Amino acid sequence: MDHYHWTVEFEKLFNKAVSLYRSGKRGAETYFGPLDLEFLASIGCTAQELYDFAEDWVNHGEPHFGTTLLIAAARRDYFLYEMDGKPSGKTVETSSLPTKTDKVDGIEWLPRILQKARLKLRGEMDKDLMFGCGGDRNFLKAHDIAPADFLRFVWSAGADDRKVIEFVKSRK
Repeated sequence: MDHYHWTVEFEKLFNKAVSLYRSGKRGAETYFGPLDLEFLASIGCTAQELYDFAEDWVNHGEPHFGTTLLIAAARRDYFLYEMDGKPSGKTVETSSLPTKTDKVDGIEWLPRILQKARLKLRGEMDKDLMFGCGGDRNFLKAHDIAPADFLRFVWSAGADDRKVIEFVKSRK
């Protein structure tokens, strides 16, 4: 993998996904060839994740490519530097997450997005789950936190939920 130019390749694939989605083609499994999939795997990304970002960009006008790139960079860094570039091999089912209405310290969605952020960092998200979905974006906008900043803060907090909770509360 060309680490120096990885962002160029990622942007090319994002634009390809956007173009295919706009043309009416559906299904992440049909978007990328073997070399594309190899590249995505090398940065800890899946075809489904990139498809989801392209789909939301086309349908909702966000997340913008810059936001998508920053999220991918946070995951890539975690994958390469914390996981030594080796996938965990685990997938966590969506049904095991906190519900959308669960609260901690009166903050709805926080238990869910905290779990999703940890899963995103580890690459363990179910294909039906997206970090940066509309609900996540609404939560992060309400607390004035960029999605990649949230991922990186969760990474730095480790297993300390309270640290993340206090960070979110400080942003309101």
